[in-house]
Amino acid sequence: MVDILLLQTVSIVIASAGVFVAAIYYILQIRHQTKTRQTDLVMRLYSTFGSREHMEAYREIMAMEAKDFDKLPEKYAPIQSTTVSTVCAFYEGIGVLLHRRLIDIKLVDDLFSTPIIQIWEKTEHWVKENRKRWKRPQIWEYFEYLYNEMKKREQKGA
Repeated sequence: MVDILLLQTVSIVIASAGVFVAAIYYILQIRHQTKTRQTDLVMRLYSTFGSREHMEAYREIMAMEAKDFDKLPEKYAPIQSTTVSTVCAFYEGIGVLLHRRLIDIKLVDDLFSTPIIQIWEKTEHWVKENRKRWKRPQIWEYFEYLYNEMKKREQKGA
């Protein structure tokens, strides 16, 4: 009788250990898949970032003077206003992903921090003027959030 109880106890312990090991394995697999998906997402973003179209738009914005942003539709062709909006939209998307914790801030910092800071500082006045003009305070709010997060990391020395 004691042997049967011991055998049942041992088999329960072994079965429990098996379930525990399977659960740990499953958790590790989910974490790995999440990191893989995040990495894939970042690389897709980086592919867009590295595209000829994006690089040309970035270069155009960086060449513009601050006073030129006030006259975007008048002084420059409408395409340049679209250029600024396109680049801002790219960083707005990254800001949304970061805000919702769908992307790792360290990856964003490693790949995009300098352009994020440069473009925001170049377009900030234009963005804020458009917010007032259109009475839409949320225009490019996640781009601004992204910029603020990058500045925080920069100040911490990350």
